[in-house]
Amino acid sequence: MEKYFPSAVLLVLCCLGASWVDADSLMAPVNVTIKALKANSAVVTWDIPEGDIVIGFAISQQKKDVRMLRFIQEVNTTTHSCALWDLEEDTEYIVHVQSISVSGPSPASDPVLFRTPKEAEKLASKSKDDVTMKEVGKQSTQLRAGELIIIVVVLVMWAGVIALFCRQYDIIKDNEPNNNKDKTKNSSECSTPEHPTGGLLRSKV
Repeated sequence: MEKYFPSAVLLVLCCLGASWVDADSLMAPVNVTIKALKANSAVVTWDIPEGDIVIGFAISQQKKDVRMLRFIQEVNTTTHSCALWDLEEDTEYIVHVQSISVSGPSPASDPVLFRTPKEAEKLASKSKDDVTMKEVGKQSTQLRAGELIIIVVVLVMWAGVIALFCRQYDIIKDNEPNNNKDKTKNSSECSTPEHPTGGLLRSKV
């Protein structure tokens, strides 16, 4: 019993030591990027170094030169993105990302600084997009109108060709009876007339 107890204590210490090693070896997220930036929201994305086994993430968000901090944490997830909401327009923010494993959080990533746009800038970009879409729609409408004109012209030409063919066919059909009559008349005129057969000629004595 006395020999077993120190072994048990040593096993516990080894497990704790392994946990500390795992916690220390967990690296900070990399490639932290801000996307879908708007006046009042944004999306932060990141990558996990190869080999790290994580079960969640933690994000710290704060205004530049302001001590107030917002902390977002999620576990039991493998996502590499998170939405930031309730932001103020035309304001600078600093974001850090940490990975979470069963042994604890990783070191914080390098800070990422970004500024939210003004609402007027957002509306201006939106109006530019609307104008561009209208121009594209106008061009497509013009192209469709030109295609329709070409199709109509081709159909009219085909209709004219078909009408001309039908007219020529009717003329040919109308001339066929006259040709048949002429042929019959010519054949009757060219035939040999019949001679009546008489009896034997008798010589006078």
